[in-house]
Amino acid sequence: MKRLFYFILLLVGISTVHSCKDLADEDGNPLLDINNNTGLIGARALYREITDADTLATYYYNGLQVSKVITRKASVTDVQYSGDKISRVTFKGFLDSDNNGTLDTDSTSYEQQFTYGNTGTLDIISETRSVYKRTPPVPPSTIPGPWVILRKSKTLYNLTYSSTTSKLAKIVMRTGDEAIGVPFAYTNYSETNYEYSGDNVTKVVRSYGPVAGGVFGAVTSKYGYEFSDYDAQINPFTLLPMAYKISRLLSTEKNDLDSWILSPNSPKRKSVADLTQPVPIPVVVSTNYNYDAQTYMRKGYGVNYIYKPL
Repeated sequence: MKRLFYFILLLVGISTVHSCKDLADEDGNPLLDINNNTGLIGARALYREITDADTLATYYYNGLQVSKVITRKASVTDVQYSGDKISRVTFKGFLDSDNNGTLDTDSTSYEQQFTYGNTGTLDIISETRSVYKRTPPVPPSTIPGPWVILRKSKTLYNLTYSSTTSKLAKIVMRTGDEAIGVPFAYTNYSETNYEYSGDNVTKVVRSYGPVAGGVFGAVTSKYGYEFSDYDAQINPFTLLPMAYKISRLLSTEKNDLDSWILSPNSPKRKSVADLTQPVPIPVVVSTNYNYDAQTYMRKGYGVNYIYKPL
């Protein structure tokens, strides 16, 4: 079953894409479409991620700063700044928490606060999250009931960086549910380690386990993600702030397959494996990319990347 899950996870969205929708942004500016002979000259912004079936993300800007992201099922991420640094990210909508390509039926809202160190690095992200479940209809009515809170949690992320390369090296997560009348305590943790070849992420290992009395327990699950055969062209996510990209990775606990978005280039091959197995067997998927005249990647793994001029 785990092999099947990984296979589904990796193949979601790999289908061939051809879309002609929205060749202008909300201001009427022409977009970089999927025609091989078109392209933008000069400064640009990432505007949309689309497949033949859906719009995965639309990015909105306040000047040069991304300020809002609309994702599937009208989910909204608002991005706030203090100067040129992201200070807060809030999300309301629906997530794919198990990363199987299907959005959860439960609704989620969270707020992430960002804390920077003396050198300007993002060191701490503190998060509060609520998950809501809609009650079923009460016969004879067929209209679903109101949304009611299912779970509230607090999560703390501590980020550390390599002393030699200054690249993100590790994220340690502590999380726990809140309950009325019960003192809050972290009950679970994860530790994510990053490896690089040059500036590109090549390996991510994430371990999970329990927390008791503030002490990390033995690892209960562990997954490895590898990214290889990088191109030498421009990854569309280089146009987004690093803090936002980290926030996107942390939106669910099973989103590490997207860790390549931290890289300046794009991997043609990626894999995932359950490292708790005696002989881990990775599930691998690959793609061929298409690029525009300015060497920006415009299509890969079943997703088209649409740009707009700045």
